[in-house]
Amino acid sequence: MSDPSEAVSGAKDGTNAQTLHEGDSGMPRLSGFGKREVFAGFNPRLGKIDQFISEAAYNIFLASRYWGSRETTVILLSVVGFILGTWDIGIGEISSGGDYTRAGILGDNSGFLHIRDLSLILSLLSILCWMVSLAMIWTSFPIMRENLVYLIIGMGVIQFGYIKAHADSPEFPFETEILDWTWVIVSNLVTLFLANFVVKRSVLETRDIHVQERHSHPDPRVFERAWEDHSLKAWSIGILIWIALLNASSWSSSHAVAPSPSEMSISYFLIFSHVITGSAGILLLLGIVWLPQFMLGGSEERIQTYRAREVSGESLPSRRDEQGKCPVCKQQTAALRGDDGKIMVPCTKDGCSGKGEPGSECGKCKNRIPTRVVCVNCGTSTPIGSHFGRVEIW
Repeated sequence: MSDPSEAVSGAKDGTNAQTLHEGDSGMPRLSGFGKREVFAGFNPRLGKIDQFISEAAYNIFLASRYWGSRETTVILLSVVGFILGTWDIGIGEISSGGDYTRAGILGDNSGFLHIRDLSLILSLLSILCWMVSLAMIWTSFPIMRENLVYLIIGMGVIQFGYIKAHADSPEFPFETEILDWTWVIVSNLVTLFLANFVVKRSVLETRDIHVQERHSHPDPRVFERAWEDHSLKAWSIGILIWIALLNASSWSSSHAVAPSPSEMSISYFLIFSHVITGSAGILLLLGIVWLPQFMLGGSEERIQTYRAREVSGESLPSRRDEQGKCPVCKQQTAALRGDDGKIMVPCTKDGCSGKGEPGSECGKCKNRIPTRVVCVNCGTSTPIGSHFGRVEIW
């Protein structure tokens, strides 16, 4: 993640962002974090699973070290909100089916205002807990506010999709037809678009700009390590896991109260499942919002895509130079391709410090610049053009 010596200032709006302080050299980098090769031992193709596990373990380590009372309060308020909103023992409002002749939230005939007094009090306290919890997330992570709105919309859309599906088919997904899946499928597509193509893309592209501007280094090995330290692969998969938990929580809560009052037999297992999966989803949501804030700190005013920055007139960093690599052993070579696409190679004449394009004349000693490079690692002589990745014509 961010360098331990990189002090991340607070946001410009005066809120206190999570920061890394100077002298915090005890924080290990992701590139230096302990890696385990378990699945790769069975098949090298499974090495990506090991990478995900290592990165996830690193993110959990960071959370355990840097999360404090603020994050703990958010989680506790969310869990209490779940419990208060589903509590029915000693009340019987949910288990009895309630008054099915009333519906709505506001008004003289609303169902919500005509529930039993204790159930109404617990429901209002649950709403209060959720409002305080979301307000704390909003104020704590300023650069993720816009993306937090998208994630909250996604939560509501999936919940609405399952409510609508159960309204049409109380036994959903059992004894259903294909059309009964429409609301669930559409709600998941909307949430996937918001979370995966809006939030994820904005964070990844802002991360790219952050690394290019703040961690640029003449030594390509140091620069590549900065990219590895700012990896967000586990974070990206965490978004998909979060959506899966939303589906589990929304289904269990809707399915528990879907039967008609004459058939109502409250399943406390479903309610317990709703609380557990919902709480896990909130924990993961907090991590999804926290990690970009922790990684980028106050270095960026907003998390945006490249296109959004172009529209707003913000300047984008120029493309970085590409260091050549031996096509045989992948060892870095002296060839360098600039952001204009030109390849420059040092002159091979002893005592000359000039350089130029392959096949051209050295500007200092007039010696011919070689068109092939001998790798110092494996000794292979290869054309300079093969030391760079292919560039698509389009």
